[in-house]
Amino acid sequence: MSRSQCLCRASKLSTPGVECAPYQVIHSQKDYEIRSYRTATWISTSPINSNSYKDAVGHGFNILATYIQGNNDQAANINMTAPVLVDMFSSTASSRNTTFTVHLYLPQKYQNNPPLSRQVHPVKLPKHRHAAVKRFGGFMNDTNIPGQVLALKKSLEGTPWESSIARTQSRGRVPCSVAGYNSPYEYQNRANEVMFWFD
Repeated sequence: MSRSQCLCRASKLSTPGVECAPYQVIHSQKDYEIRSYRTATWISTSPINSNSYKDAVGHGFNILATYIQGNNDQAANINMTAPVLVDMFSSTASSRNTTFTVHLYLPQKYQNNPPLSRQVHPVKLPKHRHAAVKRFGGFMNDTNIPGQVLALKKSLEGTPWESSIARTQSRGRVPCSVAGYNSPYEYQNRANEVMFWFD
């Protein structure tokens, strides 16, 4: 695939009409794909230190939800988008004792003029142009995320992408990210991703 797409549109696993952060698939394998992303405006929480993915993301998402429900300087009610992107900074592949930053893609309507708030701030993402991505189902948690991260790492062993990721990581602190595409009230056909960023 080389056309610009979004997981929730392509797979129809999320609510129809949900606007998504666009990307282009530049390489696809059974266990992973390599994507190119355009820089776009996202809204982000401040870093959240926690030993629990669930607690940190629940707290961060509640802040973002309040923002899109009108707690911003434009009193704008902003449509939910996908994915909810979570950057995880840790010294290991585990999500324990980690710093989390929760991001939400802003709709095109607000890309050039994002509503502001004291609780969140607009950022340009991604910081790195490419991502190696592995999809998986179910609810993300502190138990299954590390396993998915390790599985992606193993899938990339011996590929040119592995060395590109290593070079990017050697130049500075790069998060491992997870992306969720479903409402917390959707219990079936959930779509999640783990992501390694690189240039």
